[in-house]
Amino acid sequence: MPILVPLLLIAVFLVLWLSRRGSTLGRACRWRLDRAAGPEVWSCAVCGAVTEGAKTPRHCLRERG
Repeated sequence: MPILVPLLLIAVFLVLWLSRRGSTLGRACRWRLDRAAGPEVWSCAVCGAVTEGAKTPRHCLRERG
């Protein structure tokens, strides 16, 4: 029984880390499908970045500077 608690904590940490690893989106990223611009055009409501694609973007396109 004493070994189950550390194993559970390690498993939870790994799941959270793996789910976050494939995305660079921050708290400020708010991607919205802009059907007025086209059927697959996504725009960020925060910074105004625009991209095309069938799926919701998983990376922040904000200009760093």
